[in-house]
Amino acid sequence: MNYKLAIFDFDGTLANTFPFFLESFNTLAEKYKFKKVDQSEIESLRGEGARTIIKHVGLPMWKVPFVGAHFKKLMAASVHRIQPFDGAGVMLTALHQQGIKLSLATSNSGENVSRILGTEIAGLFHHSSFNTSMFGKRAALRRVLRNNNIAHHEAIYIGDELRDLEAAHAERIAFGAVAWGYTKPDALTKHQPAATFHTMADISEMLARGA
Repeated sequence: MNYKLAIFDFDGTLANTFPFFLESFNTLAEKYKFKKVDQSEIESLRGEGARTIIKHVGLPMWKVPFVGAHFKKLMAASVHRIQPFDGAGVMLTALHQQGIKLSLATSNSGENVSRILGTEIAGLFHHSSFNTSMFGKRAALRRVLRNNNIAHHEAIYIGDELRDLEAAHAERIAFGAVAWGYTKPDALTKHQPAATFHTMADISEMLARGA
């Protein structure tokens, strides 16, 4: 399949925000009164979806938007510490040069994205959806397709979490799983993504030749 549009998740896909997330998690847990996570639990939780993790730590669903907003504020204050994954800019530039449209569907803010990627790389994205709710990725993908005037079968969503995969499948969009993000690769591959990427170069090479 020759994709006309590549939609990207941001955290754990283009930017290495997981270490910062782990640093912030127990601070947020203390403030919002949910269970802290021990270092020994992290690997097993990386094999689970967001709903399972939220249930595990006893975070009420009504608090999720407040926790997410606070996390973005913490990130904005420490954005200088967060870097894109190696090769992300090169990969995105290559896709752009191949004539593939680029968009984002992310729960992070446009400001954080721009500051982390840099204005030049962030400027390659068009008609993106920022500040998406925890379980609002499906609606975000639908908006991105509509605003880019692209049919579902002409797009691929590239991300690192089970909620990304579920949203893509619900909208009948191909899903590309990255092997370096929040969720363990085997937890994603058992749901049969259209592709699994082990390096940034894999993304530009596969999309160049068609999946």
